[in-house]
Amino acid sequence: MPDTPKVKGPASYFPSIEKTYGEPIAHWMTVLERAGPLKHMELVAILKSQHAMGHGHANALVASFLAKP
Repeated sequence: MPDTPKVKGPASYFPSIEKTYGEPIAHWMTVLERAGPLKHMELVAILKSQHAMGHGHANALVASFLAKP
């Protein structure tokens, strides 16, 4: 039976983020997109202050968002 590769990096947080906050990752990417061209920690601060998200989850979402072309 082949092993499924383990998800690493920011995406490893995604199942927990969806379960904890009740929204799909696409929702959070839209939130970040609508926030405008801000720096990493500014986007993290928005997720934490406006959506009561924990630092680790917010940081993972922003890292993934900013890594996309």
